[in-house]
Amino acid sequence: MTLYLHNTLTGDKEAFQPIDPERVTLYVCGPTVYNYVHIGNARPVVVFDVLYRLLQRLYPNVVYARNITDIDDKIIHAAREHDEPMDALTARFTDAFHEDMGALNAHAPTVEPRATEHVDDMIAIIETLLDTGHAYESEGHVLFAVESMPGYGRLSGQSPEELRAGARVEVADYKRHPGDFVLWKPSEENQPGWDSPWGRGRPGWHIECSAMVRHHLGAEIDIHGGGRDLIFPHHENEIAQGCCAHGGDYVRYWMHNGYINIEGEKMSKSLGNFHLVHELLRTYDGEVLRFALLSAQYRSPLNFSQALLEQARNTLNSFYHALRDHADTSADPDYTLPDDHPVLNALLDDLNTAEAMAALHQVAERLNKAHADDAPRIKAELQSAAALLGLLEREPEAWFKRGPDAGPSEEEIEALITERSQAKKERDFTRADEIRDQLHAQGIVLEDTRSGTRWSRA
Repeated sequence: MTLYLHNTLTGDKEAFQPIDPERVTLYVCGPTVYNYVHIGNARPVVVFDVLYRLLQRLYPNVVYARNITDIDDKIIHAAREHDEPMDALTARFTDAFHEDMGALNAHAPTVEPRATEHVDDMIAIIETLLDTGHAYESEGHVLFAVESMPGYGRLSGQSPEELRAGARVEVADYKRHPGDFVLWKPSEENQPGWDSPWGRGRPGWHIECSAMVRHHLGAEIDIHGGGRDLIFPHHENEIAQGCCAHGGDYVRYWMHNGYINIEGEKMSKSLGNFHLVHELLRTYDGEVLRFALLSAQYRSPLNFSQALLEQARNTLNSFYHALRDHADTSADPDYTLPDDHPVLNALLDDLNTAEAMAALHQVAERLNKAHADDAPRIKAELQSAAALLGLLEREPEAWFKRGPDAGPSEEEIEALITERSQAKKERDFTRADEIRDQLHAQGIVLEDTRSGTRWSRA
């Protein structure tokens, strides 16, 4: 089996060849924890969770690091607004991030470093960059000199000459070149800070990830992922720091997921279409959100809409129906997904999750039509293939009895079903129909079977 990945650095789809097949390394930029994460933040978590699952299928040891940025000017500002210590604020929103991503079936990474735990590592890299002439001190700041690195801008296509024109960079008097970026900045008395050779201060954003990559994964790693919005300046500047401080290529394969649009428009607070995962989970199950996020190939833009969520929920219902209809069938414990399986082949082709889901749908259809002798194998096939996508990981009955906070409780539903059954025995079909209609209006679907009445939330 060969995994092909689109490398942002080269612009080509390339066969993946790890530095060390016995220890594959993956780093993904995590959240800046000053608020709840939005659905755009969730897409890279889910996309690279699928990659993590796939790599674990292919290699014996995968080290996956996803950081927590817990020092940043946005965090300082939010802590002041909330009148809350910075560490308390970041701990609260880190917990919320874990809860939200857990609801989306995302595995925990192998290691989750926090920026504040690696300030010494950052200082060491900055000192190396100063010693090698790639950085300079100015007015209490330490800055990286972009003109000192041949090939700076290769990832994003932004040359130093273009940056001189002020393209997406902060212009400041203490810079030699407009594109030079901050490695270390001074902190005021009321701001968090650490002692350093350049005075009390705090790190710039870009140096944080470079230090955590170096500490946990090494000077050169296999894959670095994140959203397209991070290509410039964040990932471009990571390359500059990593290559100039330690030599080598820093990262062999750069992967970036596409943007999310909301109902055809760019997501933004000003348009009022800024969807927090925390809020979406009040209405939609986390697996529905996950399915929706994987419904398009990761590099493509994704139009996130109510129609997409309803389609995702309906498709998951059909998958779980196939499993529930074979609840008395035990999945074949000896089944292993073959190397040429369509779901696996789709994922090997640059994580083509849309094609993988189409193939998964075909497996579910085969299970629906399966004879008793074939059902154990096909059920195992459906569950094994879905596991690569992080889907169908709960019992069917639990799925159909899930639901948002609103709506009748399980006890209330069961009581009404009992009342309906009694009404039917007494031939009071009018009351029986009223109960069915009442539950349907509340999003509860009844299904009369030979073994009794089953129910599910729509």
